[in-house]
This record gives sequence, structure tokens and C-alpha cells, in this order.
Amino acid sequence: MKVVRYADRVDLKARRYEELSKPTFPEYMNQSEVADLYWDRLYTDFADHQVALVDGDVLLAEAHAVSLPWDGTLEDLPSGWEDGFARGMTSERPHTALMAIAISVAPSQQGRQLSSRMIRAFIDNAQAAGLEHGVIAPVRPTWKERYPLIPIERYAEWRRADGSHFDPWLRIHELVGGEIIALAPKSMTIRGTAGEWEEWTGMPFPENGTYVFPGCLAPVTFVDGIGTHVEPNVWVHHKV
Repeated sequence: MKVVRYADRVDLKARRYEELSKPTFPEYMNQSEVADLYWDRLYTDFADHQVALVDGDVLLAEAHAVSLPWDGTLEDLPSGWEDGFARGMTSERPHTALMAIAISVAPSQQGRQLSSRMIRAFIDNAQAAGLEHGVIAPVRPTWKERYPLIPIERYAEWRRADGSHFDPWLRIHELVGGEIIALAPKSMTIRGTAGEWEEWTGMPFPENGTYVFPGCLAPVTFVDGIGTHVEPNVWVHHKV
């Protein structure tokens, strides 16, 4: 296995969505307006930070990230995934940290600790780029979808009897040295019509109101036929 840049393996870049991203993330998460604006620029403006883990020509996992200005304080943290993504693309301040955009592991490869390997790739890339404040990750807690009505402020505090985090993805981040430093209750906002939400989720929304839906970390609320979903994340910091 080895880590390669997508910039050096355009053949893999053409396959990555179907093999890695699509099986990992629910369709509605592809509807972020910020991602629509900036995703393609990841591969041109931040090529060193878009990497895949491969075994020959087999795609095992991938990691996307953007560098951004951050002074290391909680006050200067972005409000969430979209804010950080936009800051990395638009701010003229010196870039001092790497922000994780996404990690995907092929379904057939899950359980092999490859996600830990990709977190390590973030840290290595931040160090190689001289980003003094390390890596910040707006983590999407894996099991939060089982508890969409529980506020992220409470969910983020749940621990197992041994002290490790209740959530598997947050637990992995902590195991490789990450520290939970803040919450991002409004990390990503998705809006669409009832018809669009039905297409994204496979679930009808017959009238205005608040609904939970498959894969959600928080409900979607429909007003005048427009559904708004605000996804919460948890900020984790990895030092270099």
C-alpha cells in the first residue's frame, strides 16, 4: 500500500467518486453550495493535499484537505466545514493549518484501520507544508445518525466505561492523538425543495414540518415547501 497524489494519478481521480465517495456519504451531502463552488479547485490549488491510498491500481481510501489561516485559538476557528472550506479558498491571510475536508474508505476495505492511516496522511502533509498549527477536522460523528434528535452538545460528551469516546469516528481521532476542542453545531447547511429532498433521501415529505431521514445527524425542517438541514460536526485538533 502507498499514498499517492491524485494530481499524479488522474486515472484514479476519474474513479474515486463511484468507488469511494458515493458509497461513503449520503447523497444529500453532495448538495452543499460551498462544495459546488470550490471542490474542483482542490485538485489545482491544493494538489498536495488530495491523496489516495492504493494497492497497485486498487483504490483503498482517500483523504481531501485544504490549507487555511488559523491562529490556533478557539476564537479563530471556522464555524464549521463550509466556513473553513471557503476560508481556505478565499482568505488572503497566511495559511497556517490544514483542514480535513473528507476521508473515504472503500466498503470492502473497512475494518482495516485505513481511516487512521488517512488521518496520519493529513498530519504528514501538514508537517511537510510547514503548517505550524497542524490539522483541524470538522468531524462528522458516525453514530450521530442513530440519535438525530440529541443535540450535538450532549452527544459529544458521551463516553464509554473505559473513558474512550462513544462515537467510533471520534474515538479513532482520539486514538491517533486528536483532541476535541470545540463544537460546530452549524457546520453545513443543505436546502432544497421537497422533491429534491425526496430524490436525495428516497423518502417523501408530504407537508411542512420537521423530519428525521436516513443517514441524518439532525432533522430537516420544511417551511413553504423548502427543506433546510443544518448538520453538526465536532472540531478535532491534531498537532504536528
